[in-house]
Amino acid sequence: MGPVVLSQLATGLSVLAGAVIVKSVMDQNPMAGPFSRCPTCNGTGRVTCLCSRWSDGDVGCSTCSGSGRMACSSCGGSGTGRPLPAKIAIRPPSRPS
Repeated sequence: MGPVVLSQLATGLSVLAGAVIVKSVMDQNPMAGPFSRCPTCNGTGRVTCLCSRWSDGDVGCSTCSGSGRMACSSCGGSGTGRPLPAKIAIRPPSRPS
C-alpha cells in the first residue's frame, strides 16, 4: 500500500471513530429530545375548549371549530414538552481600581 492509501484509510477510521463517540454521547445525554409527553394534555396536543364550559350546554366556537377541543396552551398542540427559551447574560468581572 502506498502512502496515499494509508493516509485515506487513517482519515476514514478517524471519522468513523469520531462518529461512534458522538453517537454514544448523544444516546446517553440527548441535547434537544426526545421530549416527554405534555402533562396538561397527556400527549394528545388537545384540551377541552373553553366553550364547552359555558352553562348553556352548546359546544363550538371559532377556536375549536365546533369540536369542543382546542390546542393545548402548554405544549402548543405538539403533545410533547418543549424547552423554555432562556437568555444568559455574562458580564466580565469588574476590575479593582
